[in-house]
Amino acid sequence: MRKPTATFLSRSALMCAALAFGAGCESTKPRAVSPTDGVPVTQGGAAEAPTGTAAPEAPTSTQGKSPWHRARVGDRVVYSFSAIRTPPREAQGGSAAAGKLTLEVAAVEGSRVWLTLDIVDDAGSPLTQPKLARRLVLPMRVDASRPLAVAREGTETTEQPSAAGRTWEAKRYLRDNRPVDGPLENRLYAVDAGPLYLTNGLLDASTTLSGFGGAGSHQLTLVSMRQGAEGAGTAPDLEWPLGPGTWFDREMEADGTKTVLRTCQSAEAGFVLRTEAPVNPAVDEAPCQDFSQASVQPLEEVLLSFISMGLEPKQWPPVVPNAAPAVRETLAVGAKRVSALLVDSTEGPANAKQVRTQGFAADPWEKTLGGLAHEARFEPLSDFTYRVSPKGKRESQGGAKLTGFGAWQP
Repeated sequence: MRKPTATFLSRSALMCAALAFGAGCESTKPRAVSPTDGVPVTQGGAAEAPTGTAAPEAPTSTQGKSPWHRARVGDRVVYSFSAIRTPPREAQGGSAAAGKLTLEVAAVEGSRVWLTLDIVDDAGSPLTQPKLARRLVLPMRVDASRPLAVAREGTETTEQPSAAGRTWEAKRYLRDNRPVDGPLENRLYAVDAGPLYLTNGLLDASTTLSGFGGAGSHQLTLVSMRQGAEGAGTAPDLEWPLGPGTWFDREMEADGTKTVLRTCQSAEAGFVLRTEAPVNPAVDEAPCQDFSQASVQPLEEVLLSFISMGLEPKQWPPVVPNAAPAVRETLAVGAKRVSALLVDSTEGPANAKQVRTQGFAADPWEKTLGGLAHEARFEPLSDFTYRVSPKGKRESQGGAKLTGFGAWQP
């Protein structure tokens, strides 16, 4: 029995209401009711069969232990997305984006499935937000090295929504943390994921922010899905990785002490794993050996956060408050030389005479940074604070810098 839930505004209406875009919003009309509304939907996206091939037969027990063992080149899910972020009342501006997110199997290679992630606007054009402007790659191991189940939290109800041309047996999980200034989280999952194994059966997901002076929301809604054909495909390189399959080192300096913190990322059977730990780069030659204590996040939650975090910055380099004009320099990152923009900004009270210097990649997508995890591309390559003497001499008060990165074999 389907249970009613609160009605949400369409993503276009939400964006217009939150950011007051004005006349430009007249063309953004709701196209359909989303599964979040608890009623059947159609979004013009029936399940597609691969071009020139018959639909794959139902898998048998000999074809693998999980859907990832049966992955085919061309397996694909498409979601519509929207994300908005509004600043506190006294601040100016705001950010918004909407379009389509496509996750597709590009290659099947032994124990790995290679995925590509594409994000475009409703017209099919690249987005203007720098973080969302390129196709990314994600290698996924088909086997899990340890149990990776993550409990779905919130009040559970059963529904039968329609999406992507079919009706699903589904469960909704509603978690409301607004009484304690937390978000409202709404998730709808197919009981039998079937071709939605790429995102663990996700039909719809939304998060509405609350508290701490800011507001906003982000949402994914299933539009279409496709099952692919037999074949190995061609594994893409990791020039522009989302994160899994990569590592990077940051040297942290505080109170005269330096520590190198290594971040490693992997992905297994629909989950993303992440570790951060101090290392000695001179001794720890193999970059990523142990994920037994790694944090675990379902891939669909990673994608939902990726959309939200991709709203900022709206331009590159990012706008830094109280900053002098950027100066172009070359920074060393391990053995590589990266073209960078150094930005000085004043920190703290006017009489404190402190300067923060941040070094941003001049082009975060340049080939020199090939293999760098997406999150690190858009963080400062270096970020230090200095005390400035009356004679203009700088004394470091600590900071951090990127000292190495690369890909490893997941």
